[in-house]
Amino acid sequence: MNSLPPCPQCQSTYTYQDGGQLICPECAHEWSPAMAAEIADEGLDVRDVNGAVLKDGDSITVIKDLKVKGSSAVVKVGTKVKNIKLVEGDHNIDCKIDGIGAMSLKSEFVKKA
Repeated sequence: MNSLPPCPQCQSTYTYQDGGQLICPECAHEWSPAMAAEIADEGLDVRDVNGAVLKDGDSITVIKDLKVKGSSAVVKVGTKVKNIKLVEGDHNIDCKIDGIGAMSLKSEFVKKA
């Protein structure tokens, strides 16, 4: 089993070490083992539409009307959401929106409040 960390750019698990560098064969990203340890200590790197780093407990604002899948409800532009939780995956923000309930959002549709 590969004990090397996944690629920080594309999350590929096929990384390998060449001398003092770690290399991803899928996206050709290269980084040092010290940088890999730093990334592991930081946790998730989730950024909003403007590139600001989001953290657990932050407040965000929705920047686009979002249809709620399986419902006729819509999360309107300008909706403020408090106390977010960051998770792995495509929809990397878990939150609770007043009037709608618990849901997951993509960070590309929000900005830090």
